Amino acid sequence: MISRTVQDGDVISLIGKFLVSGVQINDEYKETVIGTPQGGKLSPLLSNIMLNELDKELEKRGLNFVRYADDCIIMVKSDMAARRVMRSVTRFIEEKLGLLVNSTKSKVTTPSDPGMKFLEFGFYKDHQTKLYKAKPHRKSVENLKYKLKQLTKKNWSVEKKFQVMRINQVIRGWVNYFKIGSMRSVLRNIDSHLRFRLRMCIWKKWKTARNRRKNLVQLGMNKNNAYKYSHTSKGVVRIAYSWVLTTTITNKRQKSLDYFRVSNIIQKYMFSMKLNRRIRIRTSGGVRGRHGDVPPTR
Repeated sequence: MISRTVQDGDVISLIGKFLVSGVQINDEYKETVIGTPQGGKLSPLLSNIMLNELDKELEKRGLNFVRYADDCIIMVKSDMAARRVMRSVTRFIEEKLGLLVNSTKSKVTTPSDPGMKFLEFGFYKDHQTKLYKAKPHRKSVENLKYKLKQLTKKNWSVEKKFQVMRINQVIRGWVNYFKIGSMRSVLRNIDSHLRFRLRMCIWKKWKTARNRRKNLVQLGMNKNNAYKYSHTSKGVVRIAYSWVLTTTITNKRQKSLDYFRVSNIIQKYMFSMKLNRRIRIRTSGGVRGRHGDVPPTR
């Protein structure tokens, strides 16, 4: 099938060498008997070549579908229709294309199912518009929090500038990828989580009781309390949640700290979402004449 699409013999030969080149797992070489390795460079290319026939078949049947590489969603109206389409499409892929369908990942489900994930997105139903909309999947949010945890470890001895740069890169990339979805509440949760993690870093980097007392006084705490809590036996996590840091490193003061400039990415995006929210027109007609509201900007 690839040779029917790609006419260059050198490219065909290169693809064949890639497929039998093997992989390295835990410093051990293993042969690739069938298929391409997960995450391989050829996987998206071969998926588009092989599954182009599937796209034509689904279009011929008049089905609504979305496909990216080897991930595909087919949308039908009922559970019975979904099971019938799944059986027929699986038979087409295995018999006509000669590919194997992963039965553990292929299933009949609904968009609002928490286990439903497509390209790291989940879905929910907007009860105002009666439409399904995309949002970051729960596992995607958990993965981001894990990355932030690794970048804000209290024992990671790196320069503050480098740490802020790395956190910036992770957050900016994540927000830019998921910005097509609805995630205002998710961003608020991530922002709160990040501020907590960075308070831990600040407390840990103050190190000695003397430095902690001096910094707490500079942040507005009276000397007696500063002396008392600079010698506290509470752990880093507990002190970051307590009023000792939440009342001294306040949201207003955070803007002047280099650590919390990373939160500006989240705050700016949340502000842009507020500006781009759906606006209802009270005057008759409005922009769309007699049809009602202004269309949403997202």
